[in-house]
Amino acid sequence: MSQAISCPGAGAGGGPLAGRSIVVTRPQDQAASLCRAIREAGGEAVLFPVIAIGPAPDDAGLRAIAQRLEDYDLAFFVSPNAVRHALDSLLPQRPWPARLRVATVGKGSERELARYGLTAVIAPQAGFDSEAVIALPEFAASAVAGRRVVIFRGDGGRDLLANTLRQRGADVEFVTCYRRSRPEVDPAPLLSRALEKRLDALLLTSSEGVDNLATIVGAAGMEVLKAVPVFTPHPRIAARARDVGFLAVVETGAGDDGMVQALVSHFG
Repeated sequence: MSQAISCPGAGAGGGPLAGRSIVVTRPQDQAASLCRAIREAGGEAVLFPVIAIGPAPDDAGLRAIAQRLEDYDLAFFVSPNAVRHALDSLLPQRPWPARLRVATVGKGSERELARYGLTAVIAPQAGFDSEAVIALPEFAASAVAGRRVVIFRGDGGRDLLANTLRQRGADVEFVTCYRRSRPEVDPAPLLSRALEKRLDALLLTSSEGVDNLATIVGAAGMEVLKAVPVFTPHPRIAARARDVGFLAVVETGAGDDGMVQALVSHFG
């Protein structure tokens, strides 16, 4: 069972987050950039992953889709995880079809697609959720009716996007390319920090992560943590954080920059 750990590297002593301990709950292999941004602002980043990411239990869907990518008009990747797990499987088997357009949501996913050479990406520039995607002109009924769309995702999610596209006349197929799970994490060090008043903020970036954290620490742990300010980038996540008992919830901008700016504004 893993424990909460301080991310490697020291904070910049005179920064606006100097003396603040900030908990990063992203999956362990996706936390580095946010930890670094917190350290650069002078804070201590404490890594406590509440979601684990792994390959899909069965890759039959990915192997099958590789043979018929040309059948689709649009491929949507739900997250950087979807980009990595899908393209690491598909591209060794075949090149990406030139006519298959690519779409996603979030700057992290755009950067990940660029790493694989896919730079002509359809993505909202403001708003980072399904609602922002379906508001794009490329997803209007006139643009998607009669089109075939494949959505690369984990084990669930983006049902609103798929249902809306179907209502607009598109043929939509999901491909599961990774799985999410609740990791085995020892909450004792985290709760000790909170009891000792050495915990200043929790960063929660998904509703699933909120639920996992509440399960990991249990009811007694939530009593310890509930007064710690929670920072989250979406109203739905904020609402879920309040539902499980957190008393102070701050909505932030999207991505690392949005979260760090909110932290600096709150503590500065």
